[in-house]
Amino acid sequence: MDSPFFWGLGPVAALGLGAFAFLAVVAAIWSIFWKGFALWHAVRNGQVAWFVVLLIVNTIGILEIVYLLWFRKDKDTRPFSSLFSSGTPKAPESSVS
Repeated sequence: MDSPFFWGLGPVAALGLGAFAFLAVVAAIWSIFWKGFALWHAVRNGQVAWFVVLLIVNTIGILEIVYLLWFRKDKDTRPFSSLFSSGTPKAPESSVS
């Protein structure tokens, strides 16, 4: 009765509590990053239904990545280009020979 497998802690006991805690923290950071990025795009694009679904459903980033790749309105741009742009498009430089 004192076995960790009896209490449903088999995977934790196999990995060790430190390794399991590390994986849990990595999964939480991964999920928070993708959720925040997807929610930001949903708000910017006025996609209220997607915002609510992404806010409520937790899938460790899977649903968020699916949304960002296939369902967001501004998908004609690269996924991270909006984070690094100043908001105003730059004119192409002309080369003078």
